[in-house]
Amino acid sequence: MIGVGGIHCVLPETMTAVGDLPEFSELDREAAAFAAGSGVRTVGVFGELDCGELAAQACRELLATHPTEPDVLILVAPRAPDVLLGSDACRVQVDAKLPNTFAFTVDGLGCTGSSAAWALARDLLVADPSRRGVLIAHASRPTGADRVRFPVTVIGDGACAMTITRDARPILRAHRMVTDGTFHDLFSVDYKQVPWYEWREECASPDRYRFELAMNSRLRFGELVDGVLADANVSKKDIAATVMQNVTASAYEFYAGLLGLPIHPVCGESLADYGHLGAMDVVLNLDRLLASGELATGDLVLVLNNSPVAAWAATLWEV
Repeated sequence: MIGVGGIHCVLPETMTAVGDLPEFSELDREAAAFAAGSGVRTVGVFGELDCGELAAQACRELLATHPTEPDVLILVAPRAPDVLLGSDACRVQVDAKLPNTFAFTVDGLGCTGSSAAWALARDLLVADPSRRGVLIAHASRPTGADRVRFPVTVIGDGACAMTITRDARPILRAHRMVTDGTFHDLFSVDYKQVPWYEWREECASPDRYRFELAMNSRLRFGELVDGVLADANVSKKDIAATVMQNVTASAYEFYAGLLGLPIHPVCGESLADYGHLGAMDVVLNLDRLLASGELATGDLVLVLNNSPVAAWAATLWEV
């Protein structure tokens, strides 16, 4: 059995209401209405800490309570690297005091990177019986100064670390993922021509995001969910809870109606309190669900994850 050895999330104590964000007064009417109606009430702010520092902190604190020396560290890339040419993954390795752990980055998948990382971690353990465990880390910060990412979500700060090990629960029962390269340039940041505090995330076509990508997601998630359920030889009625990433409150309604599976309320609570935390969303929501005490051994949890790269993933965990 290969599953989750431990999860630890680092979240800010300082919270800012969406309407109090510095850029909010500069938004046009459409963007302001979107941010106000996104379902995000507040976002956490970590001050000057960068993603590498936050990811390393999450690793150290997790390993302090779950002592182990992982064979591999997978850093799920942040929205923007801390350094160019250097290695953010190796920086986290040294700051987390893991001299014998091989470190590398999973990049180019946006939010879906965390799901790809735990699937890759499982495969690494299956491929080599001598490996004991894999550590996964990620930190969420906005790309530039602005946190309102119109027409997608509102960004908060946070970091997470989790281990995938043998003889652990929840067990990774089934996993599938897919990418569609035709959306690779839907979002971009012109980082070469301007300083970081002027970086602005540009959506090439908000309509393409709202309609074409949404319809594509409808098809992809339907196929992925059917696939993982078939792989595990179970049906939708066997699923105890479904969680996904936190983008907007309306997204939960869309996917619940699409899949015929209610999205667990913990997702909406995380969205309202912390905003969108990138690839950390599903890790936080899975951790909060497991800590709630409402699940029993053997219950099945479906985790959905997607990003406008575009990439989609569905994972079935057995508690």
